Amino acid sequence: MKPAPLRAASRLLCCGLLLAATGSARAFSFAEDEKQGAAEEEGRRGRIAQHLAVPCKAALRNQGILVALADQTADGYQLQGSKYGRHAAVINQKLKALGLKTYTAEEQRARIAQAEMEAYFRNDPDAALAASSKLGAAFVLKGGVSTRTAYNPVVRLPEVYVTMHFTLAAADGRTISTATAKAESYSGSDTAGMALELVHEQAEEVVAKLYNDYCRAAGKPKK
Repeated sequence: MKPAPLRAASRLLCCGLLLAATGSARAFSFAEDEKQGAAEEEGRRGRIAQHLAVPCKAALRNQGILVALADQTADGYQLQGSKYGRHAAVINQKLKALGLKTYTAEEQRARIAQAEMEAYFRNDPDAALAASSKLGAAFVLKGGVSTRTAYNPVVRLPEVYVTMHFTLAAADGRTISTATAKAESYSGSDTAGMALELVHEQAEEVVAKLYNDYCRAAGKPKK
């Protein structure tokens, strides 16, 4: 089952708690919130359609793309084994829909060493190219997941903030496009779980943007 949109769920919970605290039924309109949520979804679908309108799917068909996700901290990137396996699987589904060839976590671990995976996040072009050649990947989509928690004194609940920064690169490490997805929720301290919900909610638009940037760059005449 696809999770409810994070922002809508957070708004409902927050406003419900505020109503309980203030006792004012006029402070919030569920009908207005549903209308706002519908408008946001319509806008999202429109952006996705616009991104995918650029015709270059034929050029991407069966091109290999490797998805690598890691925690992003002040000290750099930290790969956590299979921590983001389910997250990568969701993204792979969106990439497959565009005709790209993806790789399972098992295939990546069998062919690429941990040190080589880390090379993607160190922006080491030689090591990245060597690792990509082992899979036959033409592209690498790396994502850094940064999280933080804070306590909201108004609703007296912990808030969780998740940001995912994506970089689409060629096999040699050359950056093609970047995209960012963000979310916040009153959902305790399960940052990995919230990151998965964020991927479910926003992966389609992120992938569509990366696709659009690649197609536009590929369509420019070479100097």
